[in-house]
Amino acid sequence: MLVDLALVGFGNVGRRFARLLEERRDRLAHDYDLTCRVIGVSPRRHGALSRSDGLDAVAAAQVIEAGGVLKELGELAPGSADVIDALARSSAPLRVLVETTTLDIVAAQPARDHVKRALETGCHVVTANKGPAAFAYRELAELAAHNDVSFLFEGAVMDGIPVFNLVRETMPTVTIEGFRGVVNSTTNHILTALESGDEYAPALAHMQAQGIAEADPSLDVDGWDAAAKAAALANVLLDAGITPRDVDRTGIGPSTAAWAREARGRGHRVRLVASAQRGSRPVVAPVELPENDLLAGLQGMANALALETDTLGRVVISQLDGGLTHTAYALLSDLITVRRRAGE
Repeated sequence: MLVDLALVGFGNVGRRFARLLEERRDRLAHDYDLTCRVIGVSPRRHGALSRSDGLDAVAAAQVIEAGGVLKELGELAPGSADVIDALARSSAPLRVLVETTTLDIVAAQPARDHVKRALETGCHVVTANKGPAAFAYRELAELAAHNDVSFLFEGAVMDGIPVFNLVRETMPTVTIEGFRGVVNSTTNHILTALESGDEYAPALAHMQAQGIAEADPSLDVDGWDAAAKAAALANVLLDAGITPRDVDRTGIGPSTAAWAREARGRGHRVRLVASAQRGSRPVVAPVELPENDLLAGLQGMANALALETDTLGRVVISQLDGGLTHTAYALLSDLITVRRRAGE
């Protein structure tokens, strides 16, 4: 089955996804009868490119990484909305918007509008952007259901480690009562470095160099990224109907270093913990944990999330490694879910 894709937000994750599509091309065709054709890319800068007969997304990634402009590959489209509209006009059996723009903590824009535009025109959406689920999950989920399309966002929390898929596909009739976890890789790396005697600024710079920290690193260290993930988790799993602005939030900074080192001297660890219970406001804050707490043992970029359930007790999901490939894989996994649903 042919699927036409529009890649809106063609930064580190979007470009890694384009390469992953090429790397997995044969397996997608053989195992899932899925032939992927990219018909549009729209990075934040460099202009947008759209071709109804398909374009070379890997070549587009290479042009951008070399400092070039997409005009080298063809006639530019005016912008992201035009790329999405071109996707809507496609006659392919499946049409999927892959949305990976940068998190906007004020109103989840432009991602929210991108997702809404695609869903309204009958296109499926997969996104690694936590903003749409954190700010407008109910609205967008209802719109997707009304138009019989999918709105999937596994990459929004813990990269490619299944959280939403796990609950949706493997926990029928189970009620999630709450959650507690470390869900931001940047701050966990920084806190691990601080307790070992490193300085704050170099630890943050390392995460920026790895492409793990948000484009605006204050979103990580001020707790906004974790708050957006907590809001998305609460909206989807606890039916909260909130935004990140409703999360009680405290971040970390250079002054956290002394606390982290003193805590380690007491046999404890400081970790940025996101937590919520059904019917209550989520909280994101640095917490001093005893060494035997499962979250205390998370080192470097490791994350973990404990789900409190009414039937299965506490279910823990852990991610010991994270990175661009993991997030790109989440998009690929959601794309395969769209294909499976189309075959039902």
